[in-house]
Amino acid sequence: MKRNPRKVKWTKAYRRLHGKDMTQDSTFEFERKRNRPERYDRNLAENTLKAIKKIDKVRVEREARHHAKRMKGKRAKEQKEAAKELEQSIHMVKAPAALQQEPFSYFTKDQSQGFPAAIGGKSHGGVILLLWQAAVLKFCVCCFQLFIYPIQI
Repeated sequence: MKRNPRKVKWTKAYRRLHGKDMTQDSTFEFERKRNRPERYDRNLAENTLKAIKKIDKVRVEREARHHAKRMKGKRAKEQKEAAKELEQSIHMVKAPAALQQEPFSYFTKDQSQGFPAAIGGKSHGGVILLLWQAAVLKFCVCCFQLFIYPIQI
């Protein structure tokens, strides 16, 4: 079955048409295959090697700019989606008052022994693991710490 390459998502034609790949970049011209052998010229070879470095630098900068342009609104979109998901599933948290309290202790992994060691500290955002007996266990991904919040039942 013949398909239109501009509509098939994995083709170069689709990616260029929809702004996923860099479309017209003069640095791509230098990567073409040339079948005719050239006569060796030392000055030409030296200038070519210098030009390759400059062209590579330009190509890398353009790719970085292209990537930054594509990822521009991604963080705000992710935060918006996370807020929406939290709003829809807030009923799953049994003790919302416990999340406002300071933890009475939290555990961090002791690198030397591999066992958690109890130390005190401040609370900050993380992922709620489970409700356990009379406490909420909350794991912080950024610093790999486990917070324990008491619950008044």
